[in-house]
Amino acid sequence: MLDHVSITVSDLARAARFYDSVMAALRVPCVWREPDAIGYGTRNSAEDDSHTYLTIRATGAPIHADRRHWCFRAPDRAAVDAFHTTGLAHGGADDGAPGLRAHYHNHYYAAFLCDPDGNRIEAVYHRAR
Repeated sequence: MLDHVSITVSDLARAARFYDSVMAALRVPCVWREPDAIGYGTRNSAEDDSHTYLTIRATGAPIHADRRHWCFRAPDRAAVDAFHTTGLAHGGADDGAPGLRAHYHNHYYAAFLCDPDGNRIEAVYHRAR
């Protein structure tokens, strides 16, 4: 459904440490850096529109975390676990440990973090194994 998303942060250097680690855990490459933004993933084109792209953009102002969240697909359960572990090690806060969430469906395996600005992010793997 989503082509691309931008998440705003108050301190790009701090956010870069966090997002570089969680995106690497999900096997999503960092593809560009500028003084006020970082990009992850693959941009769509006329020949291939099957991707999602993420931009982390500095605002230079405090962020009001209002419980919105972004969920990223993980390639497997181990990547969900790594996302959570590395996110905590790089300034994130736990918002839900890795595990099954059967109230969504029987195989919904996810973890939740808040980034250093309080933005809520999730990694999910939907398959049985």
